[in-house]
Amino acid sequence: MPALLPVIYLTFVSLGLPDSALGAAWPSMYGGLGAGVSWVGLVSAIICLGTIVSSVTSVSVVRRLGTGKTSAVSVVMTAAGLMGFSLCTEFWQLCLWAVPYGLGAGAIDAALNSYVAIHYASRHMSWLHCMWGVGASAGPMIVARCLVGSTWNVGFRVLGVIQLVIAAVVTASLPFWNRVGEKVGEKSAGRAASDEDVRPSDASRRELMRVPGVRECLICFFCYCAFESTCGAWAASYCTLARGVSAGDAATWASLFYVGITAGRAVSGFLTMRLNDSQLIRLGQALIAVGLVLLLAPLPNAAAMMGLMVCGLGCAPIYPSIIHSTPENFGASNALALTGLQMAFAYVGSLVMSPLFGVLAEGVSLAIYPFYLAALLAVMALMAEAVNRVCRRA
Repeated sequence: MPALLPVIYLTFVSLGLPDSALGAAWPSMYGGLGAGVSWVGLVSAIICLGTIVSSVTSVSVVRRLGTGKTSAVSVVMTAAGLMGFSLCTEFWQLCLWAVPYGLGAGAIDAALNSYVAIHYASRHMSWLHCMWGVGASAGPMIVARCLVGSTWNVGFRVLGVIQLVIAAVVTASLPFWNRVGEKVGEKSAGRAASDEDVRPSDASRRELMRVPGVRECLICFFCYCAFESTCGAWAASYCTLARGVSAGDAATWASLFYVGITAGRAVSGFLTMRLNDSQLIRLGQALIAVGLVLLLAPLPNAAAMMGLMVCGLGCAPIYPSIIHSTPENFGASNALALTGLQMAFAYVGSLVMSPLFGVLAEGVSLAIYPFYLAALLAVMALMAEAVNRVCRRA
């Protein structure tokens, strides 16, 4: 329902707020924690394992608690993880606090994305993920400000307090979640949809994997989220260690990727009125290619800075378009289960590909950053076209 939209928007801010903070702070963190530059990959892996577990089990969690309570509990868990990060003095402690952070992130991601895909039009999905970008852009900016005036510990503490405030707002909104949600869309205009209208399918994960196009969709999502997490997590380190930019400036540069995502999703909301999900995905992939050319070309650092922002602009429509097309491509009753699988594959992508880049960068050079991203883009584009072919035939 319309009264619930502001709360969902705010909750999407909470989803993005911590996502880019660790990568932005890492150049200033790892020395004091006695860690190596590539060890951030292990923390990311632990977070991803937690999100995979909670994503796969999201159907049973949402059935038991409902979307609203699942969201409130998840935000509290991510807040606990961030506050824990702020208290760390050794690397193993960082790994420990990554567990509640990861478990909280996966459940809320699957629950909210499937809820919005079923109940709201495509433009809301884009604008809601724009709110994720607001959080993801603010995270490194808050860290950068704290690096100038204080320490990285204070940055995580500030982020944790913001998450607790958002959790309080979501908790206060719980009575609204069981009411009728308005589906405002071209194909569903005039139809009201509630949680009772669309019951999650009882199909097993093995049965869902046999649905034509599902495997290609999951691989596409794997590559997209591997691209996004690698690009965001390693941007500051690439700028500092491969291009000679100061740690403070590099944290600001890293935020430009998320600024691009945020601005792009604001625009994408309007583009959904002219373009369908498949067209928006293709447009995003083309923009990413342009951004990578700017990173690869032998140009001044200002061009690389622009390249990060253009990559963000390209990423903007892809994630929300894939999620929003799920009920249409594979059925509304399968939406929650498939969104949970998509989240799981997304975080497997982050779990494997971002740490893998760290290993390769330490063994070769951080200069391979744009080439690594280009390979992920190529596979993503191939899988997206395969899904389009299957769904057109269906």
